[in-house]
Amino acid sequence: MDTSLSSSIAERLHAVRTSMQAAALAAGRDPASVSLVAVSKFHPLQSVQEALAANQCVFGENRVQEAAAKFPPLRATHPALRLHLIGGLQTNKAREAVRIADMIESLDRPALVDAIARAADAEGRLPDLLVEVNTGDEPQKFGVPKEQADAFIRLCQQRFGASLRGLMCIPPAEQNPVPHFQLLRSMAQTHGLPVLSMGMSADFEQAIAQGATLVRVGSAIFGPRPALA
Repeated sequence: MDTSLSSSIAERLHAVRTSMQAAALAAGRDPASVSLVAVSKFHPLQSVQEALAANQCVFGENRVQEAAAKFPPLRATHPALRLHLIGGLQTNKAREAVRIADMIESLDRPALVDAIARAADAEGRLPDLLVEVNTGDEPQKFGVPKEQADAFIRLCQQRFGASLRGLMCIPPAEQNPVPHFQLLRSMAQTHGLPVLSMGMSADFEQAIAQGATLVRVGSAIFGPRPALA
């Protein structure tokens, strides 16, 4: 896969899409069942515009403030654009997140459930939601701990109904990600959830083999994070 910095964003997008298609076919899956979330966090508006010009419509951002500055002005000219918030979300940012996001992938605690519910009532809209599961139980990471995940997923389903679409995880960097992907897939099946957001630049092909429906790819498309980020 050619993701060298000498290639353009359009060329790197093509390389990622080609690898995604091959991984899906190798797993006996329809390539159309897997969508690419281009993670544009910390990258400038120009990079997003280049990706849009290459027909990429779904983007992932970590910070609500950064996403709010980049994406609302683009919607008028790109009605197919979809914004996913993928970073840990503070409760005091919930209303703005609900206002601008099409999907929030980082639901992980009851206080955030309450904040999003209040924000949805105030804004008159509710984005699609994913529960983030801390499959490695890493204390420095966001996500509901594994042993609390089933009860929390049920809580979210009771509160949000069909807007709770699925699960997300970020496996420990130093571990084989496959068991984490398998755990997330099993949890999603248990709760009848169709969306699995798992896999990043280094492991999205393995995630697709394990059933990912969303893969979050940043550096392989946009290059390294800018030095000031």
